[in-house]
Amino acid sequence: MAQTNKEYNHLTNLELSIQISLSGLSFCVLNPDTKTIIDLKSKVFGIKKTPTELLDAIIHLFNTEDTLNNSFTSINIIHVNDWSTLVPKALFKEEYLADYLKFNTKILKTDFITFDEIITNESVNIYVPFTNVNNYIFDKYGSFTYKHFSTILIEQLLVIEKHSSITKVYVNIDTNNFEIIAIKQGALLLYNTFEYHTKEDYIYYLLFTLEQLQLNPETLQLVLLGLINKEDDLYSITYKYIRNVSFGSRMDTYNFTKTPTTNYSYFTLLKSL
Repeated sequence: MAQTNKEYNHLTNLELSIQISLSGLSFCVLNPDTKTIIDLKSKVFGIKKTPTELLDAIIHLFNTEDTLNNSFTSINIIHVNDWSTLVPKALFKEEYLADYLKFNTKILKTDFITFDEIITNESVNIYVPFTNVNNYIFDKYGSFTYKHFSTILIEQLLVIEKHSSITKVYVNIDTNNFEIIAIKQGALLLYNTFEYHTKEDYIYYLLFTLEQLQLNPETLQLVLLGLINKEDDLYSITYKYIRNVSFGSRMDTYNFTKTPTTNYSYFTLLKSL
């Protein structure tokens, strides 16, 4: 039987990860002593929020979730947005952060821009975090770490495909957006994110991307992650046009007090620990 959150309120050696976007949030709490995820929850917002409204949702989360009343030895914040771009490390100069980002993202002069290094493919991920959320977490807990979610997604998939001799395309599905990560013989071929509102939007972007990469839907290996299952319209339309479709795996190394319904959801959240 899964134990209730309140039974853990006395513990202090806990790790927290929170994944945040304007469309929703999720969090998990790890007890590293037992290698057990003691809490794992998500919330989808009915309407896409502004950054200010997102902070209100984070404050509400901490005020209403019992598990978050614990002390944490480490806190990870994962920022999910499309305000990011990848640059080869050999071409990267920190003083040009805004110049790299302005080509594919609308930024303001007041935006704080930062970056993650992706060691597995010697690149740099430049992005705008939700600064107001970072400030709130710092005021509440002190030091913490944060990354862009695409950093974790790319890093982890490159590790999985490190010794692969074929090309695979991963599609990570969320409520109103999805990411395409193409990996050829263990090397990143493409990363991009798309907003969609219908299954037709989704399949158009996916097939167009495959066409640009000159990948054949008849022979391609496509792997699905995130908020999708075989009963979904997105799965049906994917399988209609692409022959080889499968679901990915987090390859969990943790126990769970309540096991997730699939082993390919919460991918970046659980891989951030």
